[in-house]
Amino acid sequence: AAARREALAAFGNDEVYFEKLVQRARHVEVQILGDRHGNVVHLFERDCTVQRRNQKVVERAPAPYLDDAQRQALCDSAIRLMQAVNYTHAGTVEFLMDADSGQFYFIEVNPRIQVEHTVTELITGVDIVKAQLRISEGGRIGITEDDSGAGESGTHASGVPAQNNIRFNGTAVQCRITTEDPENGFLPDYGRLSVYRSASGFGIRLDAGTAYSGAVITPYYDSLLVKVTAWAPTARESVQRMDRALREFRIRGVASNLQFLENVINHPEFAAGTVTTRFIDTTPELLEFAKRRDRGSKLLGFMAGVTVNGNPEMAGRKMPELPFPKPVLPRVDLSRPVPLGSRDRLKELGPQRFAQWMLDSKPVLMTDTTLRDAHQSLFATRMRTADMLPIAPFYARELPQLFSLECWGGATFDVAMRFLKEDPWQRLAQLRERVPNILFQMLLRGANGVGYTSYADNVVQFFVQQAAEAGVDLFRVFDALNWVRNMRVSIDAVLEAGALCEGAICYTGDLFDPARSKYDLKYYVGIAKELQQAGVHILAIKDMAGICRPRAVAALVKALKEETGLPVHFHTHDTSGIAAASVLAAVEAGCDAVDGALDAMSGLTAQPNLSAMAAALAGTERDPGLSQHALHQASTYFEGVRRFYAPFESDIRSGTADVYRHEMPGGQYTNLREQARAMGLEHRWTEVSQAYADVNRLFGDIVKVTPTSKVVGDMALMIVANDLTPAQVTDQAHEVAFPESVVSLFKGELGFPPDGFPQELSRKVLKTGPPAAYRPGDHLAPVDLEAARDKAAQAGGLPIEEMDDRQLASALMYPKVAADFHQHQLKHGDVSVLPTPTFFYGMKPGDEVALEIEAGKTLLVSLQTIHEEEGLAKVQFEMNGQSRMTSVARAGAATAAQRETAETGNPLHVGAPMPGAIVTVAVTAGQQVQAGATLLSLEAMKMETHMTAECDGVIERVLVKPGDRVQAKDLLVVWHA
Repeated sequence: AAARREALAAFGNDEVYFEKLVQRARHVEVQILGDRHGNVVHLFERDCTVQRRNQKVVERAPAPYLDDAQRQALCDSAIRLMQAVNYTHAGTVEFLMDADSGQFYFIEVNPRIQVEHTVTELITGVDIVKAQLRISEGGRIGITEDDSGAGESGTHASGVPAQNNIRFNGTAVQCRITTEDPENGFLPDYGRLSVYRSASGFGIRLDAGTAYSGAVITPYYDSLLVKVTAWAPTARESVQRMDRALREFRIRGVASNLQFLENVINHPEFAAGTVTTRFIDTTPELLEFAKRRDRGSKLLGFMAGVTVNGNPEMAGRKMPELPFPKPVLPRVDLSRPVPLGSRDRLKELGPQRFAQWMLDSKPVLMTDTTLRDAHQSLFATRMRTADMLPIAPFYARELPQLFSLECWGGATFDVAMRFLKEDPWQRLAQLRERVPNILFQMLLRGANGVGYTSYADNVVQFFVQQAAEAGVDLFRVFDALNWVRNMRVSIDAVLEAGALCEGAICYTGDLFDPARSKYDLKYYVGIAKELQQAGVHILAIKDMAGICRPRAVAALVKALKEETGLPVHFHTHDTSGIAAASVLAAVEAGCDAVDGALDAMSGLTAQPNLSAMAAALAGTERDPGLSQHALHQASTYFEGVRRFYAPFESDIRSGTADVYRHEMPGGQYTNLREQARAMGLEHRWTEVSQAYADVNRLFGDIVKVTPTSKVVGDMALMIVANDLTPAQVTDQAHEVAFPESVVSLFKGELGFPPDGFPQELSRKVLKTGPPAAYRPGDHLAPVDLEAARDKAAQAGGLPIEEMDDRQLASALMYPKVAADFHQHQLKHGDVSVLPTPTFFYGMKPGDEVALEIEAGKTLLVSLQTIHEEEGLAKVQFEMNGQSRMTSVARAGAATAAQRETAETGNPLHVGAPMPGAIVTVAVTAGQQVQAGATLLSLEAMKMETHMTAECDGVIERVLVKPGDRVQAKDLLVVWHA
């Protein structure tokens, strides 16, 4: 019944019939021309064996498997048949040849010009279409335009020579390029051609209809888009020309069979001429395709979306004045060898001897935080890789004296994927390639990895291993509550990876404040000794809020060095405005390494000015030996870069001593203000900062650094948003809906402070007493990494082979963020190649950008025009000289009602595999269905597809009815859970 219905829809006749079975058949046909004067000639044969569902796909002439005798016999048979019926005009006599016996079987005559006539024209030189017309006018075969006497006595030239003058020269191959999707059962696709670029060159012929950029492919006609025919003197060369032509085509917006055709013509059986009509059905490797990246179209789609609707990151932010001045990139001689640096020394000495070298070094060692903590603190971690890579070679060649570049970890990992749509691993690899000589430093949150929760031990170990292999040399490991037990897994993993391990002590309170005696010198020395026993190579004083006063840091540095004998690295923030004084005090006390940021990226909530501190130490025995000229050049570059991120800067004009009250980490300060802005509380920032201090007191005066600082911030925002007082928070009679992060903190999921949490508040938060101290990792079962890999690949829409270890590490840290990032990349490609102004602010007509999508391959893109059409913005680009149009639904525009979309990976959803029309619906809601039963049928471009149940189950919803038009991935049926 289905076959009759399909035949009726296609041909207006539902008759079906059977033919003789030839098990291994080749399809060969002879081109015939007959005139009205009794002359019939052949133009030799064509091979049409490569076909699918009896639809020819690739044709060639002459047939490669015929010898001269077979060819003559075949053509003579065709001539006899056509002469017997007094056939006139063009026609094709079709045969099946048994590949085993060589026997021919006549199957039919096609009394018309065939789609594949092009290959015959190219090898014989006869214009079959013109001959058809000339014969209708009375033209005689055997008389050509060159013949003398042509046209006399009412006899016209047909343009077709006599049989003995018809010869073939060379070989020709024709491929039918269609809008069918080979990866989806060759289902026809339709829609708008966003890109159409055809091939050209010697020996290439194109026969096309309405194929051009912007053309609309409808579901009402055949899926054939264009025929491309290649001619050459030899069969091998004609295939090579065809291969080149197919690779030159660019078809975007709808699916096509281009890659499938490439596989067909390059297959050894095709080259040998041994294929049969079952070739496609029995050769699964024809459907194995190299993934087409389509990078240009994806990037244009993203650029158009930002241009029309803005980047979601800019919602509620003030648009800066455009265009921006181009940052001044200092010149550097890339042909000059990269000088030796700290990384080379680490490779030479190993971690233990390197730490001893630090102790023996008179010059103070300096870390530049510009590429990580500085922009995290100044403009919410938004600096993009595109702004880091240009300056990286300059660092390597002009600032090799730097101790390290802090460029990874912390909040950058999350923000890169979540907001910047960048791969943090790619950033690390690209920077490493450009800076091979300076240590790369990252911030690792102990058992929290680079996340905000505790992870299973094997997850942290796996992540550290990947980071070390990817190029991180120095891991600054800390715990948000200074609990060394919670740091041990990370420390051990770093040591096992052979990297430098810097155990960080988070500084809080005031070393000399008797009212906060729990954070005294004994407390910090005790932590340092635990870290020493754990095997760290370096101690770090992590002054995340910038509240370690000069006197305090001097005492702390001396005590730590005397008690442990380990090198000390001091990190602070300049929120107070006097952090440089603390750094210089630390240096004077014998601190081995200190952090700072380049001039243009320093101060306020970032690190103190590295250049100024280096200048202050110049000429002393602790002179770091950094070139002031090079520092100034690098700073000038970042001064230009920083303008790009103006909308993300917090409204801070100067340092503030208020930080000694609220003790908010510099890296959190801008992020918390951003959260307050998003919640509509920016005008109440003074209240938020006071609430932050109040919450810290309520929580027992804890160490505040990611992730505990985030918990304090969450609670502070909740207090202000709900107009609560500290008394109400602790009042057992006053109901408070504590944020989930607060509940998690009091459960001990982030660890425990040395004196525990306040018992009264703990009872209110947890509804029970405080739990006994435990290490969260001890209660987390090891993660099955391979099962997690499968799950992450499915969630991100990636083939399992693309979910490599580094992508798996991302997914283990941030499952949803990583999945969303991969989905974004599938849709828009690698947007990290876009210039920052384009990424955040889009383009204006006349703007032009150069996008280097890989080494040596650059796309030159300019925006031409934007015009409106029924809620759609038609964005006209020019890319590498070719016009490209992208349609974008304008945000807020009224659009037609849309169907639900089937969720990728949801086994309860049955989605449309292709665009088309619903023909039949065989199920209803509530119906019990067995595996294999037909659910519905879908028709497009004369092809009907039956969708069957993959398992037993009950239908919950049916969302379509016969006659409905659907798009690919529209939700059709929902199973009952």
